[in-house]
Amino acid sequence: QLQASGGGSVQAGGSLRLSCTASRRTFSNNGVGWFRQAPGKERELVAGISWNGGSTTYKESVKGRFTISRDNAKNTVYLQMNSLKSEDTAVYYCAAARTAAAATQKALYNYWGQGTLVTVSS
Repeated sequence: QLQASGGGSVQAGGSLRLSCTASRRTFSNNGVGWFRQAPGKERELVAGISWNGGSTTYKESVKGRFTISRDNAKNTVYLQMNSLKSEDTAVYYCAAARTAAAATQKALYNYWGQGTLVTVSS
């Protein structure tokens, strides 16, 4: 099971770091993504990272503000979020893909964790 943590409430312009850890399996051979879902909206990919961290992909609106990284020794993937905006408010989920690449298609992610809420106030 994947465990996402690190969410919370922050003012616009602030930062948060999310962590995603697997408790019963390793995903060091899998691409991992961070998704978010705002109320009334579909879940969308925010950032993805390949199995070794060598390749990453980002939603256009978070480029330059968010950074995804991983530490396979700790079986953990991070999402550093800076310069947060009110439109970043959402429940954030991590998921492991059935590919080693930084997958961009949501259908390739088949192992999901529970979400962590991020609230950005303006």
